[in-house]
Amino acid sequence: MKGTRILVSSPTRGVYEDIHVVGTPKPGTLMEIEPTTAPIGGRFSYAAYGTTTYDNGDFVENDGDRKVIAVLLEKDQEGDTYDDAYADDDLGRIYFPAPGEQLNMRVENQGGTGDSFAIGDELMADNGTGKLLACDTDAEAHPFTVLEVVAALTADACVWCRFNSAGGA
Repeated sequence: MKGTRILVSSPTRGVYEDIHVVGTPKPGTLMEIEPTTAPIGGRFSYAAYGTTTYDNGDFVENDGDRKVIAVLLEKDQEGDTYDDAYADDDLGRIYFPAPGEQLNMRVENQGGTGDSFAIGDELMADNGTGKLLACDTDAEAHPFTVLEVVAALTADACVWCRFNSAGGA
């Protein structure tokens, strides 16, 4: 991780959006809109990537499926950090990054694997958690590249990454 915030790049070039958070995700998680929920006070509801049931190509079906990239940012309250989870229906903020921007992204610990990453490794989104994983050969998109050495994850962690694009590197 670089620094103490999810967004590393400055100045930013992407787009911010205020949202209602569905579930209890932590900052650095990929989010997707809840399409069957009307906006409340002008804010849409977003849940972690892949938690909405797949239905005729409208949602994520597999790890690494291509989808717009929206990253959950930290709560904007004194004392909260990048590691503090949201509560269901909290007000939150997401960020749609521009290619080349750097972020600290939540990477999932794959139980018992001792995942390690090298600079340049590419990551895909995990269906159902919104966290990142090492890419496999079936991934449609490789939206992030690791920018630091990570030795044997034993828990989910924020990892310094570069955003490539929603379509891959």
